[in-house]
Amino acid sequence: MYRHSFLLALALLAASTSHAQSTAPGNTEQIQSYTASSLEKEPRLLSLPAAINLAFDQNKGLAAARKEIEAVEATIIQAGARPNPEFSALMEDTRKSTRTTTYLINQPIELGGKRSARIEAAQRARDMALLGYSAKRTEIRAGVVAAYYDVMVATERQRLAKELLGLAKTAADMAGRRVTAGKISPVEQTKAKVAEASAQLELNQADSELILAQKKLAMFWGSVGNEFQLTDGGVETLPELPAIAQLTEKVAIGPAVKLAQLEVERRRALAKIESSKRIPDVNLTFGNKRDESAARNMWVVGISMPIPVFDSNKGNELEALKRVDKARDELSIVEVQMQSEAAQSFERLRNAREEAAALRGEIVPGAQSAYQAARTGFELGKFGYLDVLDAQRTFFQAKAQYWKALSTAFQAAADLDRLAGTETPSAE
Repeated sequence: MYRHSFLLALALLAASTSHAQSTAPGNTEQIQSYTASSLEKEPRLLSLPAAINLAFDQNKGLAAARKEIEAVEATIIQAGARPNPEFSALMEDTRKSTRTTTYLINQPIELGGKRSARIEAAQRARDMALLGYSAKRTEIRAGVVAAYYDVMVATERQRLAKELLGLAKTAADMAGRRVTAGKISPVEQTKAKVAEASAQLELNQADSELILAQKKLAMFWGSVGNEFQLTDGGVETLPELPAIAQLTEKVAIGPAVKLAQLEVERRRALAKIESSKRIPDVNLTFGNKRDESAARNMWVVGISMPIPVFDSNKGNELEALKRVDKARDELSIVEVQMQSEAAQSFERLRNAREEAAALRGEIVPGAQSAYQAARTGFELGKFGYLDVLDAQRTFFQAKAQYWKALSTAFQAAADLDRLAGTETPSAE
């Protein structure tokens, strides 16, 4: 009996082992295929409008600004609250036969418009929070535009650096074959090797700059990775140059100026609060008094008011009025500063448009033709590697200057939108 049980146990153990061996490779293949699919996941394409919208949806600064609006709205509720009544009880004498018990309710009555002044100050703070949120959106948009074009420039530099490294390797191989054939000096081969090493360093630096530029862009939507690839569709369409008269009018009522104006109004409301405190509040008292010795109840009615002899709140009122004057002066400074920044951004946009148009129309195509001709001639053995290198660097500088001009143009346009308080519609 024990022998049959032992054989049965061995059979079951062998079956379970063979089953595990047969299923293990399948699980391994599934894991490997899942890992491969996750690694082969291509980065998503990201256009400039999509990057702006992504920053609007996920930027933590905007989320904090929205929370600030909600918090300030709560202050309006609290500003409209009236003083709570007070209940008090007073007992005279502890003997029951002669004891007198008084129950009182005290209700403070605010005078001088204190409640309305508080509500007005809270409303001005809410208006400032709403305007600050709008200004934050335009600021983020300007930052995304600048970072987006920085990535474009870094991508172009990386592409050209890869081409340069390929040419350097080809030149080094050709130099090695010529040295072996005895047609050139070994010194030429050494120069080619040095050029190849320099091209590799150039590519490494371009890779590093691209990663940094991508991370800077991704920070606007709270990411630290670079799981995206930019598309250049529509980004070479230069922004329009606004009319200077209309721009001046818009900047005069832009977010920064409106914020300064609201600050003046808020300071005035705060000054009203301090002025209203010079008028003392009234306390109304109503209650009932029980006299046990006389066995009767008596109503108690009273009124109290502080006498502003020693403290008339004059110092706080004067401070509030001076801060109103300070806010007016800051408003004048902001108005001049915004008009100056608008004029500078307008000139930057105008110059960048002219520079980008010239580079796109003549300089970049000419440099590209020279680079292609030098590269073709090098492959045919008619030009040296240094000729190709010079042509490649000239083309890269022209292309980088073109992308820089585009970036400056869009950055200046975004700054003008920020100063004027308008957002350029971004459609996919």
